[in-house]
Amino acid sequence: MDPADHPELDVLPVWPQETIAVLVTTDPAPHAIPVSWPVRAGDRRILISLKSDRGSLARLRERPEVALLILGGGNVALCARGRASVLAETMPSAEDYTAVQLDVEVIDDHRQSAFAVDRGIQRTVLDDSELHALEGRVETLRSWAD
Repeated sequence: MDPADHPELDVLPVWPQETIAVLVTTDPAPHAIPVSWPVRAGDRRILISLKSDRGSLARLRERPEVALLILGGGNVALCARGRASVLAETMPSAEDYTAVQLDVEVIDDHRQSAFAVDRGIQRTVLDDSELHALEGRVETLRSWAD
């Protein structure tokens, strides 16, 4: 294999719900932000919620080609590249959030034989109301994934 080539996965693996991912948008310079609890919505589809006033949301509207880096427990280490689109301008019970769908075109497999991703990026909840709101948004995204 050419060193410039990278192994790819055919389908998205399953990752733990509490996974934190990194969304990369461009304008044309890259911008990266953490995204809480991305939802696997099929073999090549991911749903996320973004605060409606986020610069990343404005950038992906202009340039829908994005990348989502996922490092999650169970040795999930991948970069999903594809096109993002707005699934819903506002979310039920979260009117300040927009639901975004990523149609994945390429899944770069970043697992290594010498290392395993044990737990991925971790966050500590400091505000129970924010956790409850996140759980509600993820529940909505999961219902839309079916």
